Amino acid sequence: MSKFSGRTFKAVTALAFVACLAGTAMAAQTTAAETKTGETKTAETKTAETKWEKHHPRRDEVNDRLAHQDKRINKELKEGDLTKARAQALHKDDHLIRQEERDMAKMDHGHITKQEQKTLNQQENAVSKDIGK
Repeated sequence: MSKFSGRTFKAVTALAFVACLAGTAMAAQTTAAETKTGETKTAETKTAETKWEKHHPRRDEVNDRLAHQDKRINKELKEGDLTKARAQALHKDDHLIRQEERDMAKMDHGHITKQEQKTLNQQENAVSKDIGK
């Protein structure tokens, strides 16, 4: 006979599940914080990232540029070179480019073509020029 009643077992199982989710969320926050602060990533993260980069080099290049532009926008805003409204508009432009990249990738099993990459880069160039103004 079981040590726990059915009701108690369900409660213990639910608590274990919640604890597992909380642990996963904390690990994700730690990884995000390490990435944000520039600390070294774990070997596991590097392997997964490298694998994705290897299989999606064009998307990776586009997304790296978008991430860099996001940092530039935030830096210019912090330094007072951009107004809050202008920074929001630039972030919106970057978001639209990112969404377009995702839409293009959906049409080709997660990949983008050279021409699609070129198109996205041209759009990023236009936003990049606006950041420095």
